[in-house]
Amino acid sequence: MTEELSIEKNKIYDAVKANYTEITENIARAAEKSGRKAGDISFLAATKTVEPELINYAISLGLKKIGENKVQELLSKYEEYDLKNSELHFIGHLQTNKVRQIIGKVSMIQSVDSIRLAREISRLSVREGVTTDILIEVNIGREENKSGVLTENLDELIGEISLLENIKVRGLMSVPPICDNKQEISKFFDNMYKLFIDISSKKSDNVYMDFLSMGMSDDYQEAILCGANMIRVGSRLFGARIYR
Repeated sequence: MTEELSIEKNKIYDAVKANYTEITENIARAAEKSGRKAGDISFLAATKTVEPELINYAISLGLKKIGENKVQELLSKYEEYDLKNSELHFIGHLQTNKVRQIIGKVSMIQSVDSIRLAREISRLSVREGVTTDILIEVNIGREENKSGVLTENLDELIGEISLLENIKVRGLMSVPPICDNKQEISKFFDNMYKLFIDISSKKSDNVYMDFLSMGMSDDYQEAILCGANMIRVGSRLFGARIYR
């Protein structure tokens, strides 16, 4: 490695370290404002387009969860992740025919939005002798171009999934619409929290409302203030994505 490349690499690592510190401090402040502790909030790093070496550096700083959006990218990086010190989640849209490629490799699939997908996860989990944790993705903004179950169909979907073998519902996930201000985005976060609490109160078999995953780089603090206990932050940690 040339001296110039080494200097550039060090700058990138220093920036990630500074970003990690800033994010964790912001998490702690937002958690306190919401009546909780920093340890109550799970910080998941969205690692789309990020090289494994840099991901592992973030893990060395204390990061406990990482998440990939694409099956192909996850598989290409899988052997290089430091999974002894971090969980790997799948957080993107998952096609049914790709499920077999990640069962047993990920700790959680955060983007289940149909009984068809859940049945395939269940079938392959039984075959592989594992139990797969999932979150139900909710299309809280009712956007036609986004995946996720609509709120009026959520109870029915959870009820159907709860009967499947080797699959465990651990909570809800959502990606609200892009909003112009914090008040607007907070309305969607508040609606997700109400759904989360409502489902939690029903205490259904095989349904554990442990996680409400919402909030990303630009709005994770607002999400925490509205009740999120898992955030998914990418560019705020690693910098702007570089697409190849």
